[in-house]
Parts: sequence; C-alpha cells; structure tokens
Amino acid sequence: MMNYFYPHAMAQRVYQITPQLLKSWGVKGLILDIDNTLTTHDNPIPDAGVSAWLEQNRREGIAMIVLSNNKPERVEPFAKILGLDYISNGAKPLKKGYQRCAQALNIPCEQLCMVGDQLFTDILGGNCAGCKTVLVSPIRKEKMFFFRIKRALERFLFYICPKKTADSIIHLDKE
Repeated sequence: MMNYFYPHAMAQRVYQITPQLLKSWGVKGLILDIDNTLTTHDNPIPDAGVSAWLEQNRREGIAMIVLSNNKPERVEPFAKILGLDYISNGAKPLKKGYQRCAQALNIPCEQLCMVGDQLFTDILGGNCAGCKTVLVSPIRKEKMFFFRIKRALERFLFYICPKKTADSIIHLDKE
C-alpha cells in the first residue's frame, strides 16, 4: 500500500514531462490537475509554458483531460481556455474519477498518466487506478493551514520512503 503514495516520476513543472517519456511508458493520454499544477489556486490564467506544452502534446497525439475536485464553476472556464475536456467534482483519490477520464478519452487507465501536485489525491488516486503518475512541485506554496499540514505529511512520506522505491522514481528536472 505504501508504494501507492509514490509517483513514477517527479518534475518541477509540467513542461518537463516530454512526449518521448510518455511514449516510452506506453502512455497515450494525460489526466491533468489544475490548481498548483497548471496554474495557481483560483487563477484563471495558465502558468507560463503550459499552453506551449499542451500544444506539443497535441502534435504528438497525446490525448488530455482535466480532472479536478473543484466545482464546475472553477473547472469549466479554465479547461475551456486550454481547449480540454474536463471532469469536475472528480472525487480524487477515488478510482471513479480516473475511470471516468479513461472512458471519456477511450483509453484504458494503464495507458494514462496522472499529473498533479498532491500525493494524497493525484498520485494516490492515479496509482490505485493503474495510471502512471508524475508529481510536480506546487507552483506556489499554499498559506492555508490544511495545505501546510498536508505538505508536511508529504515530506514525511518521502523521508521514510524505502530506498528501492526512492531509487525507482525518475527525477525529470535532473535529466
């Protein structure tokens, strides 16, 4: 169960995830988190580099969809700016949100990669659903107490990470 918390790869930003890496994993589609992955919390504008990265993935034939626990009022306008389909109220880390993404893209979970900034939602859920997973660093530190506690727990999990697991995580920002 512990390995479900650890991503297959880690990156500072989404644009370090290349189509070549995804294809080497057999990945045909991406499931993308919004907040602190593609933009900061409640920001309607994508982070620098995101639009070009999405276009590169489109040219390489990689399908993409947004999966967020946020309400449609937050997710729909942002996904529309990016030209992506979306699933809001995604119930991450439960499998059903990832399965809905797989169904919407017509790609099995085993050929999808979840990209997000949180271990306890994005990575845990993606791994449990059978997806590859990439953990990106949050674009901006959250100030809310709940997030600070969650980030401290994430750091603790990496601190106690078994060496074999730690050695298997690909660090995209070091390649």
